[in-house]
Amino acid sequence: MHRGFEVLDTQPHVLSCLQIDPAGVHVVLPEALPNPAWLHGGTPSAGQQRHGAALLAAHGIVVLPSAVSKRSWNLVFSPEAAAGRWKLLHQERLVVDTRLNPPSH
Repeated sequence: MHRGFEVLDTQPHVLSCLQIDPAGVHVVLPEALPNPAWLHGGTPSAGQQRHGAALLAAHGIVVLPSAVSKRSWNLVFSPEAAAGRWKLLHQERLVVDTRLNPPSH
């Protein structure tokens, strides 16, 4: 996530459309996070990464508040841990507007 426009502009990426069984989604409310600082942008800490990995291992599909957009949520899933609870509907190449990565002058 959040690879930056340089990477999105110079390496191929794919958008995937999934169908997910909502009954199998674990919602993490802001107050359930061990450290409220995790709701602010920045490089993820080792503890934050371990916590996220444990959530994915336990639940397979997790929805949690976005640190980038305060009114948004992120859905993160492990295809293996969530096996049988999601289906790939289609994929397409990501097309990035080149104006987002202008040349430096």
